[in-house]
Amino acid sequence: MKKLILLLAAVATAMGANAQHYYPDATNPDLLRHTERDNRQRKEFILPQVNGYNVYKADLHTHSIFSDGSVTPEFRVQEAWHSGLDVMAVTEHVEYRPYEGKMINFLKGYVPDGTKAFNNSITGKAADERGIQTDLNYAIKLAEAAAAGYGITIIPGTEITRAPETIGHYNALFTKDNNTIYDADPYTSIKKAKEQGAIVMQNHPGWRRTSLDMLEFEKKVYAEGLIDGIEIMNGSEFYPRAITRAQKDNFFMASNTDVHGSIAEEYTLLGLQRNMTLIFAKEQTLEALREALEAKRTLAYANGTLAGEEQLLKDFFMASMKVRTIQKQANGNRKVAITNHSSVPYIIRMGNGNPTHFYPFSTITATIAKDGVVKITVESMWCGEDKHPVMEFK
Repeated sequence: MKKLILLLAAVATAMGANAQHYYPDATNPDLLRHTERDNRQRKEFILPQVNGYNVYKADLHTHSIFSDGSVTPEFRVQEAWHSGLDVMAVTEHVEYRPYEGKMINFLKGYVPDGTKAFNNSITGKAADERGIQTDLNYAIKLAEAAAAGYGITIIPGTEITRAPETIGHYNALFTKDNNTIYDADPYTSIKKAKEQGAIVMQNHPGWRRTSLDMLEFEKKVYAEGLIDGIEIMNGSEFYPRAITRAQKDNFFMASNTDVHGSIAEEYTLLGLQRNMTLIFAKEQTLEALREALEAKRTLAYANGTLAGEEQLLKDFFMASMKVRTIQKQANGNRKVAITNHSSVPYIIRMGNGNPTHFYPFSTITATIAKDGVVKITVESMWCGEDKHPVMEFK
């Protein structure tokens, strides 16, 4: 009974301390403010340096109310900072912008009577002869202005959006003028983006399709070298076959949220880390990030899974680890401690043993025979459709 009373007292004390997080307002002594309400902090996702490169956390596929998302570009930037990103691409749809009509209705006192939105939903039809009147660069400008206060690098871009069953969706990154990209022919739209120096990434290649078998349109744009990257992961979707496609056609590999709602409801409230494209670059500048994408130095990350080129996966894993001997045994064997110094969780298999979770900032032990090695297969890393990298600790 005494122990129970002490336990209850400790709980009550803790709860009381929690409830006392109030402080007097600086200008109004009759107002108390709660500390936690002003304690919004960035959740860091710690990654190692790899081969002399910094690893920047990027989302290369996002939407706001300036296409079919439900929040503003400024809010997207705040989400990016709070969830640990360094880089965010603004990629509103060229052809699908349903919020335009709502904006015009809201501003009806400022626009001529009878003004209606047009060419805001032309995914499956020809454009009006008047052309697109919206400034498709405006969302980027808003995001850039907001990002300056958070240290987030904004990559300007847009999404070329057509029927996924026959054409697909493509993000143009590092665009210069989104207002000049649209054409009724999606091939011409992609060509226009490339002509202004854009890097083009194929989005969610299996979405609303029955397989990843090549479309005729894909064959055409691939053959002409118009595609530079591909999403291996998009939201909750994972396409292992796309790894083979990326390796065959020398694409960078990406994982992005394609967020339309809020990161809170799609990730944070579910206890998930948002999708990220990990970019291995010297600096957090547009020039350095572009160089890394062109050099294919990326890994796709989602839900504790990494996908990419085998050697880069191995280098990333080894850079995350620290190995030290904790016991030298009489027979020459050694017991070692392997510590994961990153925020990435792994599923590993040591030798022929069973798979195990290797948590962030945790340590496991292993015994290495004299002059022997420990082989670790990282099953949460994918370097092919059904292939995982194997590391040797000597």
